[in-house]
Amino acid sequence: AASSAPQFVRRQRRCPAMAATKLSLLIVSGGTAFNDAAATLRTHTARVSYVLPVSDDGGSTAEIVRVLGGPAVGDVRSRCLRLSAEATEEERAVKALLGHRLCGSDENSARQEWFQIVEGSHTLWNHISREYKQIIRRFLGHFFSCVLKENRSFCFGNGSVGNFFFAGARLFFGSIESAIFLYGRVSGVPPESHVLPAIVDLEERVRVACELESGEVVHGQSAISHPVATGSWTHGVVSKECDEPLPAPIKEVFYTYRGAEMWPTVNESVVHHLETSEVIVFAMGSLFTSIIPCLVLRGVGEAVLARQSAQKVLLLNGSHDRETFGLSASDFVRAIRDGLNRTREATPLTGRASDYVSVVAYPAGGAVPVDREALAEMGIEHVIELPSELSKRGEARFATEPLCNFLTDLASSASC
Repeated sequence: AASSAPQFVRRQRRCPAMAATKLSLLIVSGGTAFNDAAATLRTHTARVSYVLPVSDDGGSTAEIVRVLGGPAVGDVRSRCLRLSAEATEEERAVKALLGHRLCGSDENSARQEWFQIVEGSHTLWNHISREYKQIIRRFLGHFFSCVLKENRSFCFGNGSVGNFFFAGARLFFGSIESAIFLYGRVSGVPPESHVLPAIVDLEERVRVACELESGEVVHGQSAISHPVATGSWTHGVVSKECDEPLPAPIKEVFYTYRGAEMWPTVNESVVHHLETSEVIVFAMGSLFTSIIPCLVLRGVGEAVLARQSAQKVLLLNGSHDRETFGLSASDFVRAIRDGLNRTREATPLTGRASDYVSVVAYPAGGAVPVDREALAEMGIEHVIELPSELSKRGEARFATEPLCNFLTDLASSASC
């Protein structure tokens, strides 16, 4: 098995005392692929900033946005849930409540379950103190009252209680950042950990779209990555097992608002954390619908380009998916470079691949070709194999403990 602390990391001067205070990672990811690693990384260091997209348009997130508007909170909620405390019985109960999904097989059963939760009679409230219960119910109730005021049908099937809580808090405060703060305090997310939505200044729904090499344009994250299942009674049920490649490779990713192309500006907090992080990580996951949407925002490329002293790591997927079928490691790097350069704009940045990626790590036995010569031609010499494990589908993916050791070792070395 490959070492979790590669040679070029081990050669650098180590200073554990300094690392304990300055260790800082920034990880750009979606709401699924890095979740297991996030939960493990929490046991290594809490000084991690997570940047997540707010353009999800599937599942209960899509239903909330359809009826109440606002940014999609599903990926943000998913990461907060993985970072939640679970040391005490009450902490575990709060995590179970906010991680619960309503019945997914029958809408009437889902509604009855929702009424039990919002009224406070559901068994999920067991082991949650009265004070905590009142806080959480207050925002669940606010969410429900906002739904009723819209006088539109709302599908509760397979709905996430955490998403409903998040939506209620965002609508109450008028701020997704305040909702994240509240969720973090209620669920025990470490205060040193930061969950940062890529966009915060748009209360309207924005969507991602992509232009294919063929010239065709595909609108919406789900249509690009996980097409909506047909014949389902629930709203926006997506098929995350869809392996059918897109008709042509993706050329560019961009945002739309009401069908028109737009160029949002990144959350200022993301820029601040980019400026202070020792290691910037582009995590495994949906490259074109999770990672790139965070990178094409105005201000991100400039901030990453300015961090010449930081290690910039690409964690390569262990398998292809619908949006990356046929791509090699250098193609992943090229997509990140072009996204950060915003090549679709009239005056794009001109950063080189090596300005944005200094290390490529991949899971042993992965299916994505690692073309070392092409990476070397881009100026990327550090290509690291890490131990892997098999996913439920039998595909190679990073083993979480060695991956977290690798990232913390890298941050520790960079902080010296």
